[in-house]
Amino acid sequence: MGIFIKSYIKEMKLISHDIGIILFLAFLPLAYPIIYSLIYNPEQVRDVRMVVVDHDRSALSRELVRNLDATQEIRIIGYAADLGEGKHAMNSHKCYGILEIPEGFEKKVGRGESSPAVLYSEMSLLLRYRGFLVATTNVAQAMGSEILTEKINESAPIAETLVTGDPLGVHNVTMGNLESGFDSFIMPGVLVLILQQCLVLAVGMTGGAKREKPWQFADIDRATAGGTFKSIAGGALAYLTVIIVPCIYMLHYVPMMFRFPMAGNPWEIQLFILPMVIGSIALGMIFQAACRERESVFVLWVVTSVAFLFLSGLTWPRYAMAPFWKGLSDLVPATFGVEGFIRMNTNGATLAQVSGDYIALWIQAVGYSIIAFLVQRFYVMPSRIKALKDPGRVAIP
Repeated sequence: MGIFIKSYIKEMKLISHDIGIILFLAFLPLAYPIIYSLIYNPEQVRDVRMVVVDHDRSALSRELVRNLDATQEIRIIGYAADLGEGKHAMNSHKCYGILEIPEGFEKKVGRGESSPAVLYSEMSLLLRYRGFLVATTNVAQAMGSEILTEKINESAPIAETLVTGDPLGVHNVTMGNLESGFDSFIMPGVLVLILQQCLVLAVGMTGGAKREKPWQFADIDRATAGGTFKSIAGGALAYLTVIIVPCIYMLHYVPMMFRFPMAGNPWEIQLFILPMVIGSIALGMIFQAACRERESVFVLWVVTSVAFLFLSGLTWPRYAMAPFWKGLSDLVPATFGVEGFIRMNTNGATLAQVSGDYIALWIQAVGYSIIAFLVQRFYVMPSRIKALKDPGRVAIP
């Protein structure tokens, strides 16, 4: 039996009999996307309770309150006599926001002066503050445009036929995220990061398992350089075989279940993600040099998971990163995977339109594969052979 086939079979057997590796390749890809998506679902908060402290008690202030109550983000539950009473209601969680309308609000607006109302928000949930801010801004702009229109018509009645509404209407359309939800914004990128992390950690744990039981791969470890290449290729094919179903599930069915934007071609998306999967497997084989025990991979998890998230550009745009960090992010397969997947799945880009990211992923896949070959050939495999010669380090059954 050739080394390639033998390596594939042994790798599959090791994967299927190791509960830790099964956890990384089966449970995490299946469960983590569901858990993370549920955390941020529903994507928007609606009818968040607010009280009003109205020092003006005018027709305009009442109109402002009615317009705010009509929005989907805010529900006015009543008036407070003063700001202290409003804060007491917020501290007791009867409401999560306070709108304070100053005295003389209508008169100042009528004179064309600025009379800002003050918004207070409880900050335990950022989505509530975002809803308050969006609703109050939209209502203020709409009322401001109506007042401006009335003034124009009063000063120039002949213009009434021309100016009867918002003189400068602005319609905000968030492309690729019509609900402007946090889940639809961040989860597509997180799915790619989970896929990369599962592969890197599973392959790394395999390296620790092989060092704990080096006799299982002794015949392959003694192979020549050509045999090493076949051994690595056989092992990589085993991981590709196992990850096919989780990959389709994560990148196609999870967005479908949670109604994330899905504008791309699913087959092109799988073809795009292939070099990232290969690069992640090769990166895991490189990390095997640091995994002397199966548990060593958990240290890699703690060290790399947060770093990969920040470097991907999800939390901070890559164009705003310092040159050092941007260069470091270029070395992570998920960086280009996240960029390309979001553009394809969310905005409907074709594979040709993300060719830059696609080529970068293939360059990474080839580069990491070469490095993985050198690490395996000259360090990992010789260390396992050396362990066989030292009975004190290995308990052979």
